Amino acid sequence: MRVAVAYPPIDSPKGVPLLSQNRQFQYFNNPTFIYPVLPATAATVVANAGHEVAWMDGIASQQSYTEFVDEVDRFAPDLMAIETKTPTVKAYWRIIDDLKVRFPDMRIALMGDHVTALPEESMTSSNVDFVMTGGDFDVSLLGLVEHLSGGGPPAGLYYRDGDDIRNTGKFESLTRLASVPFIDRKLTKWELYAYKNGNFKYTPGTYTMFGRDCWWRRGGGCTFCSWTTTFPKFGVTTAERALDEVGQLIELGVREIFDDTGTFPRGAWLEKFCNGMIERGYNKKVTMGCNMRSDALTEAQYQLMGKANFRFILYGLESATQSTLNRLNKGTEWDDIKQATRWAKNAGLEPHVTCMVGYPWESYEEAKRTVDLTKELFEAGSIDTLQATIVMPYPGTALFREAEESGWLRTNDWDRYDMREPILVSPIPDEKLLALTRSLYTSFINPKFVIRKLASIRSKDDFSYIVSRGGRYVAGHLKDFARSRTSKSS
Repeated sequence: MRVAVAYPPIDSPKGVPLLSQNRQFQYFNNPTFIYPVLPATAATVVANAGHEVAWMDGIASQQSYTEFVDEVDRFAPDLMAIETKTPTVKAYWRIIDDLKVRFPDMRIALMGDHVTALPEESMTSSNVDFVMTGGDFDVSLLGLVEHLSGGGPPAGLYYRDGDDIRNTGKFESLTRLASVPFIDRKLTKWELYAYKNGNFKYTPGTYTMFGRDCWWRRGGGCTFCSWTTTFPKFGVTTAERALDEVGQLIELGVREIFDDTGTFPRGAWLEKFCNGMIERGYNKKVTMGCNMRSDALTEAQYQLMGKANFRFILYGLESATQSTLNRLNKGTEWDDIKQATRWAKNAGLEPHVTCMVGYPWESYEEAKRTVDLTKELFEAGSIDTLQATIVMPYPGTALFREAEESGWLRTNDWDRYDMREPILVSPIPDEKLLALTRSLYTSFINPKFVIRKLASIRSKDDFSYIVSRGGRYVAGHLKDFARSRTSKSS
């Protein structure tokens, strides 16, 4: 069977859609492309089973829609699988309907967190043939291909039976990842994503995902995270297999790896992996990065990560107000970040924090505490970079359900769930929310931080990352949250 794994291009005045490998969607004015680990794994699994697979990322390839259609015409797939998120689903409904007219014999499947939460919506709103629920695309896509070849259907599949929509029951969550093959990086055009990514100091870089997705599961996990819907159970590969994958990427020429497990494995797994990096000599050949909770590690473990050549470490700060963290079921204390980032910096790592504003229960003064905290962390030299967004309630999350029950939702127009405007009712006026977001992006501007960063430049990689690319990304983010974006807000 001929199978295409695709991201059709979306032409939008908002910028480039950051769709792949992303828990929270944004359009970026400064193009950023993230290697989509799960669809790439799915493409590899299907190809390894003997099927002909084409990787068609029209977004990262920066194709026009006409160019994308021409590529589809040349390959003539029997099945096209498309990942979508909430802010792109309506655009993809229109694209699917157009593709079905152009290629009536091609079947199309949608996958991703939005359609997992609302599978029947896409079946009734477009001519899509299948919706695959759950996050383990490598299992479900091969299952669908085998079903179309005469086998039984995979769990979690929605399909048409005449005028009726039927499904095969609840999707299954993969917890043992050691049997999942290493990604065929050539097949999935990894170099498209190796350079235009602000997280990489050393290029070419790429992504891995040793676990699915986050081991923090108490009470269902963080209420705003859509990936707790797609991955209701945490799964992780072995440390040895993760090291083997790193070795393969080094041979490919990769200089920096970001592992996008929701939270990197801790404890004995972490120590085994770090010691393996050192013993195999990988720490002298490649730089590592990961997501981490601010309450997860000891000072000694940070030191071990530094020796293993971890650099970029991302923390979900979210808010400096403890009552907000409690409502989000974050499970951390607001000031945990101070000790964690201090330990990380002392070990040679470069901490990055993510922050959100626009919670329905936060006052302006409470939201400003987050800005004040990031300023304090930058001035103290505890963090190097940050990402700021407006909180977004994605369907399927506990936050979305709470918003529906509390009457906080301003709209169900999914096009507007792109962080360019507040979707939740807030006591803070829209313009002040966007100003707070811009303030977070400029909170690094103080003499101490700027002097330290300029003094840290030792190489062309440092200069490109800190001055050239860093400046472009900050300018792009400020444009992302410009005043003119509030025109649709109520």
